[in-house]
Amino acid sequence: RAILEAAMECAEKGIDVHPEIMVPQVITLQELEHVKRTADEIVAKLEQEHNKKLPYKFGTMIETVRACTRAWHLANVVDFFSFGTNDLTQAVFSFSREDAENKFLPLYNETGILQDNPFEVLDVKGVGKLIDMAVSNGRDQKKDLKIGICGEQGGHPASIRFCHEVGLNYVSCSAPRVPIARLAAATAKLTSSSA
Repeated sequence: RAILEAAMECAEKGIDVHPEIMVPQVITLQELEHVKRTADEIVAKLEQEHNKKLPYKFGTMIETVRACTRAWHLANVVDFFSFGTNDLTQAVFSFSREDAENKFLPLYNETGILQDNPFEVLDVKGVGKLIDMAVSNGRDQKKDLKIGICGEQGGHPASIRFCHEVGLNYVSCSAPRVPIARLAAATAKLTSSSA
């Protein structure tokens, strides 16, 4: 409600805004439909009160394994997916980021059990397979589905290359990683264009 009311206030002042409502930790289509109904009711009320249209985008943060396996179903209700790679990585590896990084993950990296910290570099063999499947299944339902990732992995060059290869529209990362992310995205684009 706060996002949509603020968007309407901006629209009335002539400020061009494009609000997006994103539902996190989704496991069922019914969750999305419930929130979408609520958002649509708020929008309809605001549009009636202000006699002005309020377009908005509705999407979901894909952070659970179940959401990845049900992406084709979820795509029917949303305008976009954003993979929450921090939580999705925790779900796939079945360990908490805090516990792993503070206890055993450094030893796993030192001994070669894991080549990279999966919370810094996207695990393309596990998490990546789920992302690839969800992207493909989501776009089978909705060709123009906007898809990206949000997480620390979004700023790592190898992760960005993978995101480009599976057809993601964007990556999101922390501010200090943005310059590297931009360079990596440009490199991925140029490398794939010349291949």
